[in-house]
Amino acid sequence: MKLILTYLKPYRLPALLALILTIAEMGIDLVLPVMLAKMINEGVLHQDLSIVMYWGTIMIGISLIAFLAGLANSFYGSFAAIRFSSDLRTDLFNKVQNFSYRNMARFPASALVTRFTNDIRQIQNTLFMGMRIMAKAPLTIIGSIIMAFLLDAKIAVVFLITVPAALIFLFWVLKKAGERFNTVQENVDEVNQVMQENLSGMKLIRAFVRRKHEEKRFKAANRKLADETRNTFRFVEASMPLLLVIMNATLLFILWFGHRESVAGNSSIGDVVAIINYALRISIMVSTFTFITLAISRAKASVNRVDAVLSADDQKPLIAGLSKKIPLTGSIEFNDVSFAYPDKPQKVLNRISFKIKTGERIAIMGTTGTGKTTLFELIPRLFDPDEGVISIDGSPVTEYDLTHLRKSIGFVPQEAMLFSGTIRENILFGKENATDEEMEQAAKDAQIHDLISNLESGYETVIGQRGVNLSGGQKQRISIARALIAKPLILMLDDSTSALDTTTESKLLKALDKYECTTLLITQKIRTAKNADRVMLLDGGKAVGLAPHKELLAQSGLYQSILESQAEGGALRERQTMD
Repeated sequence: MKLILTYLKPYRLPALLALILTIAEMGIDLVLPVMLAKMINEGVLHQDLSIVMYWGTIMIGISLIAFLAGLANSFYGSFAAIRFSSDLRTDLFNKVQNFSYRNMARFPASALVTRFTNDIRQIQNTLFMGMRIMAKAPLTIIGSIIMAFLLDAKIAVVFLITVPAALIFLFWVLKKAGERFNTVQENVDEVNQVMQENLSGMKLIRAFVRRKHEEKRFKAANRKLADETRNTFRFVEASMPLLLVIMNATLLFILWFGHRESVAGNSSIGDVVAIINYALRISIMVSTFTFITLAISRAKASVNRVDAVLSADDQKPLIAGLSKKIPLTGSIEFNDVSFAYPDKPQKVLNRISFKIKTGERIAIMGTTGTGKTTLFELIPRLFDPDEGVISIDGSPVTEYDLTHLRKSIGFVPQEAMLFSGTIRENILFGKENATDEEMEQAAKDAQIHDLISNLESGYETVIGQRGVNLSGGQKQRISIARALIAKPLILMLDDSTSALDTTTESKLLKALDKYECTTLLITQKIRTAKNADRVMLLDGGKAVGLAPHKELLAQSGLYQSILESQAEGGALRERQTMD
């Protein structure tokens, strides 16, 4: 409830107007049976047509007013609900944009998509219903009971027994349904996850001929969702027969007792008809509570799921950066740095120390899981270390303005990530205000310009989601161009040339020579490491070597084994023979 009130606050005026109009519409609806009673008692029973016309005209007039109030209510209610959901979706997006990797692991992409779509839409629809129907239902029930008592307390006393019994039962249904709908939404997450994996991995599924397996997996998730949804709806809708029994029993009692009282002269026929009208209104509104229960139960589950994302806090937030914005030169130092990912006790980096001079090109090598990518992530402060200090140009990274720090770094991730849009938009992602000349030069240096120029639409070529219509090497080179266009002072390439052939990679590395930046290059290729100023060898989260290729080859058995494994053993044996 707090979440809804917070986001509805800016639109409290239209929401309030919607509620006022609902009350006005409801008030007119409650007055109509009284006017009908007067028409019957004073006009019909006395065969006075003028009285019938008089009250009939008034009833038509105020019914028209109620109709207009309903239209205005829908306008203001929809305005508030749509703006509410827009603001909520925006804040949810901003929250996810600032998520740490810990929270990204906690909330899979498929689950977040469900929250952005199904959950917020459910909250929006329920909020609109709240201003249009939900507020009207309880007020109509209460108002009808009061009006019935004003007309004839002896007949209306039945409402004090049947209505509370019906409402208590409905609240119990609401509680149970909320738990069930939370499970339904979790099943929606599961279906979305299977769909997302299949759409992104279609080529791999076909390559391994796993289509039937994936069909079975989707059918199982879809069937689970369908079964849970069906059972939940059946549970809620099963309340309808019991409610109808209670309300029909109320109507039968009013008809029987009202007839008895009117024959005895204790009640007028018009009053009995009016009370029957109120009973029908109560019956309709109690029945409506079944659908309201469905909506509230689903909305409650959705609110909890959205709120879980908005209130998600990191166990270890980033240390607030200071305001230092002086230009960087690019020297990097790690001093006894240790790091373990949240919720994982094992250290990925363990008291690692090294120094990199401005303008150096460092190749980083090591076996899988030795912390190469983690080392990269600590420099732009995607994480802060658990122990030790990381410095750039002699100052701890925590002293730099975070935006300034990250804009000084060009980062190409291990998995080339492209966005839906044109090639131009993807390259300019690195520098929004870059000129065409800067964009083309970055593409040339990344060895992708010629390929782009040969495309029918050139840089305006639209690429599919995640670059699905491009090869791995093409995606890597566009990602590198995106980093180069900003002319970073520190360039980090996380195995970003793995899909390039030897010639293209050689041209790329040569083009990087003209960039005045410190370059860190994670690679698995000895031939790439040879071209670096020094090679850093990681093992077990520690830097076990940092030296030029030849020196490291002479010092490190691990480096020798890597060279041996890459079919360059002949060169090693030749060197050993020469020694």
